[in-house]
Amino acid sequence: MDLFEKLNKLREQGIERINQADTQKKLDEIRVELIGRKGQLTEILHSMKDVAPENRPKVGQQVNQLRDLFQSSFDDAKEKLVQALIAKRLEEEKIDVTLPGRQAHLGSKHPMYVILDDLERFFIGMGYKVVQGPEIETDHYCFEMMNLPKDHPARDMQATFYIDDENLLRTQTSGDQARVLEKHDFLKGPLKMVGPGKVYRRDDDDATHSHQFMQMEGLVVDKNVTMSDLKGTLELIAKHEFGQDRKTRLRPSYFPFTEPSVEMDVSCFNCDGKGCPICKYTGWIEVLGAGMVHPNVLENAGIDSTVYGGFAFGLGIDRFAILKYGVSDIRDFYTNDVRFLEQFRKEED
Repeated sequence: MDLFEKLNKLREQGIERINQADTQKKLDEIRVELIGRKGQLTEILHSMKDVAPENRPKVGQQVNQLRDLFQSSFDDAKEKLVQALIAKRLEEEKIDVTLPGRQAHLGSKHPMYVILDDLERFFIGMGYKVVQGPEIETDHYCFEMMNLPKDHPARDMQATFYIDDENLLRTQTSGDQARVLEKHDFLKGPLKMVGPGKVYRRDDDDATHSHQFMQMEGLVVDKNVTMSDLKGTLELIAKHEFGQDRKTRLRPSYFPFTEPSVEMDVSCFNCDGKGCPICKYTGWIEVLGAGMVHPNVLENAGIDSTVYGGFAFGLGIDRFAILKYGVSDIRDFYTNDVRFLEQFRKEED
């Protein structure tokens, strides 16, 4: 068989094999056999030395034409395989647009943050600024600046998580107030701030206590601030959170950073002040502590207490949530039971 017959036979067999290839892998194998460096066309070119000199140009021309034909056939076959694969995937992965959609399960805001965000908006509307400080606080800002001497019971190891002699997990957000007091320029106006955040105390967890809870402390300092300003502010807070028909009362108390100090009660929202198990038949429920800023606190921050005065208050977000929603166990807020948390979804509206 001469080379011309061999080329014609190779053309027929090659095209047939290319058209029958049903995978990319088989197509690549055929490509190597036909036009690879050691393929059949290459072998024919290597045998040109046995061809008569006058026939070599014609043989070379046919080899090149056959190589181009094979290459074109490979390209067409590859495109068909790709289109077939796409069609198969489209068939397997097609979506029935007439089917009803899957409803996404949306989370809801935690009830603690519902109250926290609501209080922040309330105070911002009254001209307060929201300040957040570090949860790892220094003894200086957490205690000393707040008029708590070294031997005060609140500094006892049983009440505070100490990291070392100077650093601790803050037991109150008062450190935020001390930092702002040091930097505030009263020539630009009065200081009105609230400091929300997590606080930590060495306490046994039960239905009404937790070693970690959320607190919001407020501070107002200016000239001619009086106890009546504090009373009016506390009444607004109570009515905003517990209803416009809530009555309030102030009772004398003691806090080292305020003088005089008070605790505020609101009329029981369950019995409307008549007496029930929730209010222990007193008709009142304690909600927060407050007082006029102690002069030592102002002086510690470099503020002349004979010129400036102020009031401060501290409320527990957890306690507000318990009272507002009628929750009997504070631990329910931290166990992340979706069934419990979903009850408060409407509170976000």
